[in-house]
Amino acid sequence: MTERNYPLIVDIKKDSHEDGPGIRSVVFFKGCLLRCIFCQNIEAQESEAEIAFSIRKCIKCGKCEEVCQQKAIDINFPGRIHRDRCIRCSICVNFCPTGALKIVGVYYPVDVLTKILLRYEPFYRHSGGGVTFSGGECTLYPDYLEILLKNLKIHGIHIVLETAGYFSYRSFAQKILPYVDFIYYDIKIIDPEKHREYTGKSNDIILDNLNRLLKESRIEVHTRIPLIPGITTSHDNLLGIAKFVREAGASDISLLSYNPMGIGMAEKLGKPKPFLPESFMRPDEEESIYAIFRELIKE
Repeated sequence: MTERNYPLIVDIKKDSHEDGPGIRSVVFFKGCLLRCIFCQNIEAQESEAEIAFSIRKCIKCGKCEEVCQQKAIDINFPGRIHRDRCIRCSICVNFCPTGALKIVGVYYPVDVLTKILLRYEPFYRHSGGGVTFSGGECTLYPDYLEILLKNLKIHGIHIVLETAGYFSYRSFAQKILPYVDFIYYDIKIIDPEKHREYTGKSNDIILDNLNRLLKESRIEVHTRIPLIPGITTSHDNLLGIAKFVREAGASDISLLSYNPMGIGMAEKLGKPKPFLPESFMRPDEEESIYAIFRELIKE
């Protein structure tokens, strides 16, 4: 598996109350080896910078077309950018007056990102919060993350990691795990062939890593199943994951509500629109699945 030392950051979300205890900052790393067709953060899949276009913000002023030296922008083209010509230089972004064009992925030197995250240390301390690292897949960058985590731990910052589990366990255990306090570990599909169909990879590494993590680590691991209608919500899939997690020794497992936000972002990045429901699940649909899952956990 490829490991890069210098990640790009998609976003730094401040004042989060959903990604761990207390008030948190959430850092979204860019880059993931999985290609889930239902990815919620599709802008974090590729490791390189991308340019997003929002047609809602565009006033067709033509400045982007004027400055593009690659002739990759056509003001009359619905997506504006001919992606096969674009070299992602971001000159067009700098000249866009409305923010319709946006660069996705910015590099922060470790010391700079450390200072940004420590600005909110009083909020972490008083709320029992801290910093959560997400993605993409933040574990792709063990060398960078190791230094960053050490910097934060000097100040006693509580660290949460969100991962899809597709990483080199040896590197993870040596460079990342010693500085983590809590892990959200997502398992999407239990059948290896279906997992490959929907994510591009087998789930062997993911399941093996979870097994090792639960057996070898002192860290609390919370396993989650993202709800994707028609893909992860089947009885067999939920039962299979519940059984595997229980046998692996996990005591904490939950369901993640379906989020269709990745569909709009795919269009902004000029990527094919995934064939997925475009709205959130109805409360009664979710409750029906929750009720089934509660029974499966008991089996």
